Formats: sequence, structure tokens, C-alpha cells
Amino acid sequence: MVDSGFETRSLRMELLLLVTFQAPVADVERIMEAVVAITPLRMGKYDANAYQSAQGIERYRPLEGAAAGAETELRRRPGTVEVSFEIVDDQALAARVVEAIFQAHSYQEPVIRIQPLLASRSKGLDDRANPNRWWNTTGDWKKAGQLVEHNA
Repeated sequence: MVDSGFETRSLRMELLLLVTFQAPVADVERIMEAVVAITPLRMGKYDANAYQSAQGIERYRPLEGAAAGAETELRRRPGTVEVSFEIVDDQALAARVVEAIFQAHSYQEPVIRIQPLLASRSKGLDDRANPNRWWNTTGDWKKAGQLVEHNA
């Protein structure tokens, strides 16, 4: 594994922490508001950067001592998503973020993971002529994003 950042002509690869949590889709906005209150999740000229997966099914069985009480049947909860975002490699910040996720989450035992990673950061070069950039294509990403969000 690469243990330090590096640069190319167009970008820097920086050592960061990848924070991932699973939650019911109804919890995500509340959790992300708590996270962004601690750190802006900035990436270049953008903030509040995170990724949310499509909805899936979480599987679990409450055991003795669980808030729901022990159960014999396996539960299957639809509508669960995974959200991930990057923060600087700072243990004190990571602890505050994890605590915020825990406090805003509806679960007794939320799934929260932190992994070190190398992540790209653009150098902000002038690439207005790049035919692959969204602003140089015929697609309307804003309308497409609203359509997907509206139909979810």
C-alpha cells in the first residue's frame, strides 16, 4: 500500500480517513447535519461532500440486552443505506465525528467504520476545454440528479 501522498500533473493524492456508516434513509439528513456542524467536508471548491448508496436490506437479530429485547427471528430492515465521506487524518476530529454520528443515529449499535485511504484532490487547473467535463457535455446533470432524487 502507498503510505504517503503523491502528485500528478492534475491532482494530489492525500492521506485522509474514510468514514462510513449505515443507517435508515430517514436518519441520514439528521446525521449528516450533525457531522457538517463539526467539519465542513470540504473538497476543493465544494463542501458537504458525501456519498450515499442505494437502499438495501439490513439483517440482524437482537440478543439479550438489546433495547428491543432478545428475539429468535432474524430481522430484515429495508431502506438502509451506506454513507461515506472523507476527513483529515486527525484522531480527535474522528472521535468527534463518530460521537456525532452515534448521538444522531436511531440505532443502539450503529455501524460506523473508519479506514485510512489516499484520496484525490484536484489542483484546480483550467480545464474548461476538456470535452469530458459535465459543463462541456449535452447532458443536464442537475435535472438528471433531481429526477433520480424525486423518483427514489
